[in-house]
Amino acid sequence: MASPRGLRRSALFAGLLVLCLGVGAAAQAPAPGSRDPLTGVRSRLSRDWVGLRPEPADVAILVLAGHADSQGIAGAGTGGAAVDLQGARPMLPGIRDELYWNLAVARRVVQLGLQRGLNIRLYEPPVRTIVDGDDPRTNWSVGKAHAAAGGYALEIHFDAYGPDGVGSGVIPALHRPFSRLDQSLALAFGGYPQRFRGGLGGPKRGITLLEIGKLEPPLEPALRNPASRERALATIADRVVSALVLGLGRQGEGEPSADGPVGLTAGGQ
Repeated sequence: MASPRGLRRSALFAGLLVLCLGVGAAAQAPAPGSRDPLTGVRSRLSRDWVGLRPEPADVAILVLAGHADSQGIAGAGTGGAAVDLQGARPMLPGIRDELYWNLAVARRVVQLGLQRGLNIRLYEPPVRTIVDGDDPRTNWSVGKAHAAAGGYALEIHFDAYGPDGVGSGVIPALHRPFSRLDQSLALAFGGYPQRFRGGLGGPKRGITLLEIGKLEPPLEPALRNPASRERALATIADRVVSALVLGLGRQGEGEPSADGPVGLTAGGQ
């Protein structure tokens, strides 16, 4: 059982998280390598690309949850610092915590994107374990076909904790010149080199990867704590959708209301 001092610390930490999320809208998005009050460290790696290719205002956007088809096999995603280092229970038995949060963010991004007039949809594989990466049901296959048909495919991820992770940022699709959507997301979250780790499977197939942040403090406690969870998810989804709207040149269309979700502002890089 936690001591009274431990309980007081937990309550104080939860209060600070809520306060941080509430004032975040007035803060400047962090520079590369610095720390965002919610998503934590931003990628320190040099971004060697600029997204200049315009997309049609009604481009079909496909959102994918990273690792949704690779549970229980290699490439299942990170368990997060809370589970792997502190012995916390997984958010949902049978899947890694990264997938749990990937799904939570992806679903909210699509819901909010539809509210703001985007041509956006979610794909979830029918099963959680597909060994063959080229199986037509995988994220890779569906995302590749969507991108080849002229759409924009975006896969949501959370990065590994500790030294194995890099931080928030965009790894752009490699199948054609970089999109203004990639650029706008990079301004909001940071950017990775285009050939990160020699070129990942998703980007090689035309899928842009977005790392929301490392699954460690401050981001992971804000997500796991019921007192701050919904506000944290709403803030992340708002930042993603606002970046997509901006990247399509649709500023001012479908803006969230004054009592809608508060997002951390996306500054320049």
